[in-house]
Amino acid sequence: MSLVRRAVPEDAGEVLRLRQVMIDSLGAPGDAPPDASAWHAESLPTVRGRLADTDGTFAAFVVDHPDRPGALAALVAGTVEYRIGRAGNPHGRVGHVFSVATDPDTRRRGYARACMEALLDWFRERGAAQVDLNASAEAEPLYAALGFVRKPDPSMRLQL
Repeated sequence: MSLVRRAVPEDAGEVLRLRQVMIDSLGAPGDAPPDASAWHAESLPTVRGRLADTDGTFAAFVVDHPDRPGALAALVAGTVEYRIGRAGNPHGRVGHVFSVATDPDTRRRGYARACMEALLDWFRERGAAQVDLNASAEAEPLYAALGFVRKPDPSMRLQL
């Protein structure tokens, strides 16, 4: 049985918490993190709504925290977007990965990889011919192991 599951509306608060973990990890050294409570409160209804929406354009996959009931250990979120087709992607469906985060006390257990694999399967089921993401230097080895390659800009792409 897989540890990964699709996030549900009740996970919205934890999804935002893990998104903040990711945002904080990208901050410049010495930068004081802004107070997240205001934007979290404003964003919560939207995130709940998107997690409830089954239109096939947004999904988040999570792993429950093994030691803290009600908490999440890992999160991966993504969207399927339409762009006018081209060679290699004539239908124009593109996956975009964002908000890949693992709780600091559960890192190095394969949770982010498992969530990424579930999201990539979800993209395939929706006919996405490519997947884009922006990678931090710390996360790049994971994405490269999944087949993503560096593009000239900071994005990476996996041809499906």
